[in-house]
Amino acid sequence: MSDSAPPATAAGPYVPRLHIDAPDTTDAVDAAGTVDAPDARDAADAETPGHAAPAWEKRFRAPRVSLPDWAEHAPDRSVFLSNASGTYEIYAWDRVTGAQRQVTDRANGTTMASIDPTGAWIWWFADTDGDEFGVWMRQPFEGGPDEEAAPGLAPSYPAGLAIGADGLAVVACSTDEEGSTVHVVRPGTAPATIYRHRESAGVSALSEDDTLVIIEHSEHGDTMHPSLRAVRLDGSTVAELHDGEPGKAPGSGLSCTGFAPVFGDPRVLVSHQRRGRWEPMIWNPLTGEQHEIDLGLPGDVGVDWYPDASALLVEHDHHARSELYRYDLAGDTLVRLDTPPGTVLGATARPDGTVEYLWSSGERPSELRSTGGGTVLVPPGDRAPESVSVEDAWVDGPGGRIHALVSRPTGGPGPYPTVFEIHGGPTAHDGDHFAPGVAVWVDHGFAVVRVNYRGSTGYGKDWTDALRERVGLIELEDIAAVRAWAVESGLADPDRLVLSGGSWGGYLTLLGLGVQPESWSLGLAAVPVADYVAAYEDEMEALKAMDRTLVGGTPEEVPERYAASSPITYVDRVRVPVFVSAGLNDPRCPIRQIENYVARLAELGAVHEVYRYEAGHGSAVVEERIRQVRNELDFVARHLGLPKTAART
Repeated sequence: MSDSAPPATAAGPYVPRLHIDAPDTTDAVDAAGTVDAPDARDAADAETPGHAAPAWEKRFRAPRVSLPDWAEHAPDRSVFLSNASGTYEIYAWDRVTGAQRQVTDRANGTTMASIDPTGAWIWWFADTDGDEFGVWMRQPFEGGPDEEAAPGLAPSYPAGLAIGADGLAVVACSTDEEGSTVHVVRPGTAPATIYRHRESAGVSALSEDDTLVIIEHSEHGDTMHPSLRAVRLDGSTVAELHDGEPGKAPGSGLSCTGFAPVFGDPRVLVSHQRRGRWEPMIWNPLTGEQHEIDLGLPGDVGVDWYPDASALLVEHDHHARSELYRYDLAGDTLVRLDTPPGTVLGATARPDGTVEYLWSSGERPSELRSTGGGTVLVPPGDRAPESVSVEDAWVDGPGGRIHALVSRPTGGPGPYPTVFEIHGGPTAHDGDHFAPGVAVWVDHGFAVVRVNYRGSTGYGKDWTDALRERVGLIELEDIAAVRAWAVESGLADPDRLVLSGGSWGGYLTLLGLGVQPESWSLGLAAVPVADYVAAYEDEMEALKAMDRTLVGGTPEEVPERYAASSPITYVDRVRVPVFVSAGLNDPRCPIRQIENYVARLAELGAVHEVYRYEAGHGSAVVEERIRQVRNELDFVARHLGLPKTAART
């Protein structure tokens, strides 16, 4: 889990991803041969009076903030996400008075919110214990009782939100029964449904004059390469932007950032992949005009408007690091903004022309900075202890050069016991940013290797699209190549290699333990896909659409592909201890399919432990996250033969 908090915004379509998650209770396991994971079983694990907490715990407890989301017509009013209370919740911030207040206070946290353009209302999403299924609520910016923001809409999975003036909102919903729907909500009237389709879709933007909506959809069956549609508030189509042959799946993807933030300006800022990577384009859906902007930058580019629409804020991501630029539309000039080496985790241009950005590096915890100078918002309490810097490794693999990030412990040469920490997504990538979960292992004398395998973003369209060839297995080929390099180079001890990951990374962990049983000493799988068919049957609709894209159909249509890519197919080949953690309310990697896998481990007499908690796809509660890490440390220390005290520093 990275140091950055999830953004306090709900704008844009629903995209499957690993994100901040929810709390934990350990259930007893009835299956024969299963051992419950220790629940902070050793008192030495906990911080006790007179004993300072270890550095790794301080990193998790240190208060953090997200990039603030500010009201377009009241820019001194902002909302942000923070763990200052011990749980990730939504906060309001009045920049004039400096006053901050906690907006939400729920046992398992709140991670999704937005502020309306006038700054009058804060919208936040109310699910149940991390299940991501619920309704939108709203609260006055100054404080007061919560009320249902879109009365008349049934609970659903959120798929985007765009808020306009005078209480108008466009809300996208996803359910297992109806696929995707988009609704126009006005105060005092019943929600009007303006879009419905079985495939995945979401709301990307609402024009400044509240007349046009951009819907990002995968009606052609390819969620990795969506198309865009501009519609009026009655649902009638104005224009379609589709990068492919008519009636067929697009050859490349499109993504919408938003309409120009100027009343009466219909231009839409779009990202496209027409030249093999993400680049910007301005589209006018009323005239059909498309203006592609070639910035001459080698990596992927993300863009946003400056508030007067005269320029674009450019975030350039290349080789797991990022930088910021200002691109002036009138003069066609690109100017680099001064940011330190590392990763920009989010950025926004303010009305005065300055840019606020959330930044960190592998060594340094996140900071909310401004190009105007200094930090913008300093969380209360102690700052997280620093860690080590990140090294780059480039390894020849079966599909091309693989980029890996290495975090090396201090004090002595290798080879080190090594954790291969595999990222989720799967369409995501690891970068040079602060990660408490990585620092934990470095503190305990482990090297950590993170692999941006085929399927990762940030290395071009072809690298990401390769994910669709032999799902799971192709990623493991790249991980195997980096593993071989790590051992041959003297970095990694081949007898103490841990395969670890969460979500898709947890999936690759379980799959790797079965497909590459001789390569690993131990596995740690958090909220994984374990039985691909059962996962498909139980997961949220947006994930089903993604799986149909990745695998090429449903389990009924291509059963052999699901079998080839499912960890449970290879469970009888697992030879090393396995630790599994799972959320009982997880809609992304549901609990039943994990129980299927665990039951087979028990039948086979395999050494394993399971930790179940009463939440969703992880935990937004800091102490719960610390408890999970303690259990993993204890499991690794016991099964790799390390001194138990090694996991108590």
